Amino acid sequence: MRPDTPELWSPPAEADPQQPRQVRRILRLFRPYRARLAVVGLLVAASSLVSVATPFLLKEILDVAIPEGRTGLLSLLALGMILSAVLSGVFGVLQTLISTTVGQRVMHDLRTAVFGRLQRMSLAFFTRTRTGEVQSRIANDIGGMQATVTSTATSLVSNFTSVVATVVAMIALDWRLTVVSLLLLPVFVWISRRVGDERRRITTRRQKQMAAMAATVTESLSVSGILLGRTMGRADSLTRSFADESERLVDLEVRSNMAGRWRMAVIGIVMSAMPAFIYWTAGMALQLGGPDVSLGTIVAFVSLQQGLFRPAVSLLSTGVQIQTSLALFQRIFEYLDLPVDITEREDPVHLDQVKGEIRFESVSFRYDDGARGREDARGTTDGDGRGEGGAAGPVLDGIDLTVPAGGSLAVVGPTGAGKSTLGCLVPRLYDVTGGRVTLDGVDVRDLDFDTLARAVGVVSQETYLFHATVAENLRFAKPDATDEELHAAARAAQIHDHIAALPDGYDTVVGERGHRFSGGEKQRLAIARTILRDPPVLILDEATSALDTRTEHAVQEAIDALSANRTTLTIAHRLSTIRSADQIVVLDAGRVAERGTHEELLASGGRYAALVRRDARLEPTR
Repeated sequence: MRPDTPELWSPPAEADPQQPRQVRRILRLFRPYRARLAVVGLLVAASSLVSVATPFLLKEILDVAIPEGRTGLLSLLALGMILSAVLSGVFGVLQTLISTTVGQRVMHDLRTAVFGRLQRMSLAFFTRTRTGEVQSRIANDIGGMQATVTSTATSLVSNFTSVVATVVAMIALDWRLTVVSLLLLPVFVWISRRVGDERRRITTRRQKQMAAMAATVTESLSVSGILLGRTMGRADSLTRSFADESERLVDLEVRSNMAGRWRMAVIGIVMSAMPAFIYWTAGMALQLGGPDVSLGTIVAFVSLQQGLFRPAVSLLSTGVQIQTSLALFQRIFEYLDLPVDITEREDPVHLDQVKGEIRFESVSFRYDDGARGREDARGTTDGDGRGEGGAAGPVLDGIDLTVPAGGSLAVVGPTGAGKSTLGCLVPRLYDVTGGRVTLDGVDVRDLDFDTLARAVGVVSQETYLFHATVAENLRFAKPDATDEELHAAARAAQIHDHIAALPDGYDTVVGERGHRFSGGEKQRLAIARTILRDPPVLILDEATSALDTRTEHAVQEAIDALSANRTTLTIAHRLSTIRSADQIVVLDAGRVAERGTHEELLASGGRYAALVRRDARLEPTR
């Protein structure tokens, strides 16, 4: 068994001391819907009273109306029983409608809260969390709570009210028979709690296994995953791996459904047998000269007891279901309680006009333990997986740079030098751990998110396109953009003619992650999207490094059009794309090793000159 495989058995756990707090937190989810729940409570109470009245009507029929031949009373009592059934049905439908609506609203609130929380997480969280795990929390865990939040709460109130009303009615009929009927109730409650604890533990492991399987599906059945699996000849291996994951889930599902099933079945059998026991008790009491109980009382009592059976068993089962759902709520609350690293100040600075001056003032940065080892925003590692500075070393250290408004800065250096991390600090994909980054003299941590989003545009090597039309992908940057604005942006990015030549034009669906387009075409679509956004500051993160030379030239022309009159920070491996930059900085192990213009750095004969010579040697092989 793999180390990360959920175990299929674990010893019984002690009671969770956090459960009362967690239950209170769950109840707070329903607080906005108190008025509707109050209506449900009234309907439940009315339904319980109506259902309890039926046995009393039956008693009067058997003890009075039939023996005394009172046909008028008989008809009235029979009509009352029919009316009780009709009212119970109407109340039940209304109760279900309101409770289901409330439950679905609570699920909507949970989904939205989790999604909103994740939107606020820093990039570091997503570089260390599998996408399938995130999807499983939102889909499987919240989906698994549907029965609990839509019907369990109402069922709990309804069944509890029915049980209380029925017990009171039974006492009113004959308290001695009631005592006999309820002798085993404490034992049943104890059994149901044990079953609930067992199912909750199994459910926790089952949801983890479902998350692991969802992650496998997400990674293996994406376009990139299929390409990798086919080209590496690993399709059969991936299928076997998925089968193993599914097999573990089968075992957990069976155990989850069978946990305590025999014990709950025994409870059902005992409660089903209770009417026979009551008939026997009443008959023996009469034979032995005990208290006289009328036939109508016995029949009405047994009717009440049978009416008690359904809500009592349901109440015990509901308790088990709530215990099981606590595991799902706990997994959702874990995400809702995640600390948000990138936050907006209570009184953030808003800039109506952004000139675009960027300053790095004594900037240092290191990843936390979870994110360390990722050199850039794409989550890649630095060769040894620890980062240039080793396990505890900084990714950036003592960076002082200034890019004037409308100016251009190029950052080069070996893999793992911290280039992409430097670019991520400007739009606050990460926050500095020392020093500060300013935009027009204002610390980016003091700016509101809207200002920062409008001010900084990013074009990276890994272009992301939604599975939507070309127009919808472009309008993601500016939802109210007109067709003329889309065409103008596409022309500036030198992609309009290609789009217009497609059968569906701008209504062409780009496919999963844009795989219907080539790398260069996707890059130009991304550039057009950024042009539409029109940011005064532009971060180009190795935007052409994965392209062939011919495509690179076409994309570079689009980039040049995009960079005009903007503050531009370019991160590049290919030095041919940054020779015209106002300033070039060479990073090495997170520090500035050299800085100057292309000509100045060539003349100095240092690291930059060595990189240029390396590019010159590689040029013929491109």
